[in-house]
Amino acid sequence: MMFYSKFYRRYFILTIGLAIASILFASCTPKPNSSPGQLVSQSTKTAVLKVGSRNSTTEDVLKFIQKEIASSHGLDFQIVTIADSVKINDALKSGEIDANFFQHEPFMKQAAKRLNADFVMLNRSYTTITGLYSKRLKIKSLNEIPIGATIAISNDDSNQDRALKFLKHIDLINLKEKPGEYYSIKDIIKHPKNLQIKELDNYAIVRALDDLDLAVTSASFLVQAKVSLNPIVLDEIGMANKNYAVGLATVQSKVNYPNIQKLNQLVVDPKLKDYINNYLKGTMPSLRDATRTAGYAYAPVF
Repeated sequence: MMFYSKFYRRYFILTIGLAIASILFASCTPKPNSSPGQLVSQSTKTAVLKVGSRNSTTEDVLKFIQKEIASSHGLDFQIVTIADSVKINDALKSGEIDANFFQHEPFMKQAAKRLNADFVMLNRSYTTITGLYSKRLKIKSLNEIPIGATIAISNDDSNQDRALKFLKHIDLINLKEKPGEYYSIKDIIKHPKNLQIKELDNYAIVRALDDLDLAVTSASFLVQAKVSLNPIVLDEIGMANKNYAVGLATVQSKVNYPNIQKLNQLVVDPKLKDYINNYLKGTMPSLRDATRTAGYAYAPVF
């Protein structure tokens, strides 16, 4: 009896020990419906956000959000500067960055088509004042533009399309019927002004102002190059189109990430609007006034 009593006692203790060990192991093991991939995905969604910036303007806006607004909303993000309009969208597709903040929707769609990527434009933050400028000619009206004047416009599809429509609207060129998604210089037809059009990168346009009679460009590029010019005429139609406003872009698979959604709200935060309105020595108007006022660079669209 003594032998059997000790045997059962040891059996009982061993059984209880194994049961406890099983419970502890089960509590540390992922549930059947939480695959390792899902666990990694959850971690990725809450990791520090990497946001691409193309130039000093967008970087300053992102730094303001980072320093003045983000912490109170529980958001931490890293600004990644990529000084190339092509590579910054390449980085978005590859996952090197989670979002970028530098472009308008037509430019984003152009990049998405090139990369076969599923880019998504979220909230739009501000528009850049765009118009016809001249550093070499001392003129203030369209009537003073000489026949055969040289003029630079953007060499990318979406911005060239916008520039050509603007020049047609102010009666400096004629265009044939639009053959595809975008107008190009091949669509220009005879006009009395006979402008000599040069296609340049957006940043190269500002560097070439001394060698050009005219340029269609954005005041933001002038500000970054520390060039002070008033427009001869503003692109009022383009500036009133929110599709040309700078916005937060990401990929479809990340649209609902919590940190993406937080930043999406902050790019239209009232504090940011005040900052943008005072960004250029207090000279930035509201969107309503921006289309009627010369000498400005940026205007919020929210």
